[in-house]
Amino acid sequence: MEESLAALAAADLLRRPVVADSAAGPRMTIDGREVVCLCGNDYLSLAADPAIKAAAVAAIGRWGVGAGASRLISGTTRLHTELEIQLAAFKGAQAAVVTSTGWAANHVAVAAVARKGDLVLCDKLNHASIIDACRACGAQMRTYPHRDTRRLAAMLDRLRSRHGRCLIVTDSLFSMDGDLAPLAELAVLKDRFEALLMIDEAHATGVLGEHGRGAAELLGVEGAIDLTVGTLSKALGAMGGFVAGPRVLIDTIVNTARAFIYTTAIPPAICAAAMEALRIVRDQPQRRRRLLDLAAGLRGRLSEAGLMKPSNEPVTPILPVIVGSAGDALRVSRAMLEAGFLVPAIRPPTVTPNSSRLRVSLCSGHDQRDLERFADTLRACF
Repeated sequence: MEESLAALAAADLLRRPVVADSAAGPRMTIDGREVVCLCGNDYLSLAADPAIKAAAVAAIGRWGVGAGASRLISGTTRLHTELEIQLAAFKGAQAAVVTSTGWAANHVAVAAVARKGDLVLCDKLNHASIIDACRACGAQMRTYPHRDTRRLAAMLDRLRSRHGRCLIVTDSLFSMDGDLAPLAELAVLKDRFEALLMIDEAHATGVLGEHGRGAAELLGVEGAIDLTVGTLSKALGAMGGFVAGPRVLIDTIVNTARAFIYTTAIPPAICAAAMEALRIVRDQPQRRRRLLDLAAGLRGRLSEAGLMKPSNEPVTPILPVIVGSAGDALRVSRAMLEAGFLVPAIRPPTVTPNSSRLRVSLCSGHDQRDLERFADTLRACF
């Protein structure tokens, strides 16, 4: 282990977490100093929102802290079932099930629809939880180049007839590049080859679409999606994951998914916080509008400075600034922290070699002046 850690350090790949002394938000306290946080997933600034905290505190007063058991023993409270009803309605699905994490949500979703004898086709840049879920399900798993529907079509043409069920899996909003999956083209391929289409809306839920339902709503293809995975831990400011889809799928997960059956339920207070967050997503669309306005402005400034490629893609709150080597990305990140901006270096294996970057992610609570100062400081660093 010591040799492995030394090798990671020599390659500038050793990681040590930054320790915060404040709640998540657009500004955080690190080592006794307030800095602008540009790396979180709290897109709507709900993690420390007073209404969210009040909902959680009230639920703790009635329900306690822990759920006390797994969902199928005694861990399912009325709050769990109410949250699942609200999530299903939000996503326009027959039913939904809440899991302990977004990671677990991907595992239970894939395992419910793909097994030995089936085929799973996975975008190469999908989140690690999707990749691992597809590898673990027992089906033949193949990756296709990022967003390359031509290659995907060729793979389907060659492999589809050899397998029973076929599942196409993709992130809807990719967490390291901030780009969207070509969902309309995937929907066409799904129908053509009689496949199922599963999307992970983790980074898009609450952020994209007129009502905040995600990338599928934004791109007008909600009816073509067979099952949706989401998270409560990003724009909704809480913790946990969920799967939404047909009732038969949700019942199958509840009765067969090991990552659901054999783990303790999320705390009831988290359910209460997530329901309050869903209310805010519905009633306060100005939060996501401000978020995307801020993202558009910063993307423009970074593009003008030559730090990002200009793009005609829809604006998202994730802005990758590619640096190159892991060592260079670390040096830029440290310089930015010294200047008052927390934006850690993203290095392999999270991204491919020589594509280390600063993954800038915004929240609706950021100050425009801070973002302008960030862009100027980053340009000076380069």
